[in-house]
Parts: sequence; structure tokens; C-alpha cells
Amino acid sequence: QVQLVESGGGLVQAGGSLRLSCAASGSIFALNAMGWYRQAPGKQRELVATITSGGGTNYVDSVKGRFTISRDNAKNTVWLQMGSLKPEDTAVYYCNAVVSRYYNGVIRTNNYWGQGTQVTVSS
Repeated sequence: QVQLVESGGGLVQAGGSLRLSCAASGSIFALNAMGWYRQAPGKQRELVATITSGGGTNYVDSVKGRFTISRDNAKNTVWLQMGSLKPEDTAVYYCNAVVSRYYNGVIRTNNYWGQGTQVTVSS
């Protein structure tokens, strides 16, 4: 089993900053791409940012220049530093990881999700 545990959400005023953390644990052979998604009330879940095991990053246009994704492969942890927050950033933020596990001589790769952490930005 693989667990993703998120922390760092909360309530912040517009223009403020928050840092989300997500730690992966369990039976991990390789931790591949990791990322953050968000889902606002009444909207579909959308990708916010991703980072490969080599450090390559990708961001949705609406957060470019304001959010930074980073990871520590030794700690199996990914962070999302969010700055210049806007009310429209309000959502539940979910950590995602593509994890390879070694089981009975076979490497299996699956997608895992954290439980979500609420970010609320007040105007």
C-alpha cells in the first residue's frame, strides 16, 4: 500500500501565501511524477502543477509566476509554495503521485491520491 499525507492548507487573505506538503510512504519501488490538483465547489478537478522525478515542472497558466512546485526524492515529499493568492484559488487541493511498486517479481505502476486539504482565500 501507498499513502499520501497532505498538510499545510488553511485560510489566508488575498495576496498571502501558503505552503502545502505531501509525503508519500509505504511500499514504494519508485516515485515517478508527483503533482497537485484542485477542485473548487461545483467545478471539475483541475491540474495545478506537476513535477517529474528529474525535477521538470509544469503549471496551469492561472498559477504561473505565483506557485512553485518542488520535491525531495530522498524524503518522498512534494511541496507547493503558493503566493499572491487570489479568492479564485479557493479549493480542495489534492496531492497525486505515480508510484511503481515491486510485487511478486513484477513492477506495477499506479496513480495515488491524497485525502485533500482545504485552501480558502478571503477577499
